[in-house]
Amino acid sequence: MDNFIAHILVVDDDDGIRSLVKKYLNENGYLVTTANNAEDANDKINLIKFDLIILDIMMPGKSGLEFIQENKKKLDTPIILLTAKGEANERIEGLEIGADDYLPKPFEPKELTLRIQNIINKTKRSDQKRVIEFENIKIDLNKKLIFKNNYEFKINNTEKTILEKMINNPGKTFSREEIGILIDLDKERSIDVIITRLRKKIEIDPKNPKFLQTIRGTGYVLWIE
Repeated sequence: MDNFIAHILVVDDDDGIRSLVKKYLNENGYLVTTANNAEDANDKINLIKFDLIILDIMMPGKSGLEFIQENKKKLDTPIILLTAKGEANERIEGLEIGADDYLPKPFEPKELTLRIQNIINKTKRSDQKRVIEFENIKIDLNKKLIFKNNYEFKINNTEKTILEKMINNPGKTFSREEIGILIDLDKERSIDVIITRLRKKIEIDPKNPKFLQTIRGTGYVLWIE
């Protein structure tokens, strides 16, 4: 993972804080996307798998705590809370319901960067689903390669995104719509073509898929033991 670049979502209704955090994190080698409220953040996490979320607690509309409550079952992304002075109870509640760390405002950008790096290092060490092996097949998402019966197949970013989502949600059926949102593509026929291409790289017999199967009328599922 030497070339790993963390993608961070910064959620805050304060334009100044969003700009400051994005500028500082960009300068320190991170890829940053921003959202100005919880609803905007929901749209972003449905499209992109982030490595970490920096989340303000007090925002117009839904709060940061409500965002965590609504997404904690489906979201396995580490979260750092940004808390204002006097929000001790909210900070404790945030940690109880799933946040990983917090930082009170005002904060030093350097301290934020150190906290981010500590969490990402722990996540990388515990991440066991970037390389998986089953039967005579090995999928290496880090190198974007599939090894099958002594042959090596390259996968592009779109294929990697689909595989990563399926590998980390074993047994879950994904509709064409879900896959389309994930890869920003709304043409069902094009999605079918991508799946067919993946089958040629994964399956021993692509015409009779054992692993990347079609669930008639529903979508696609990756079965791996």
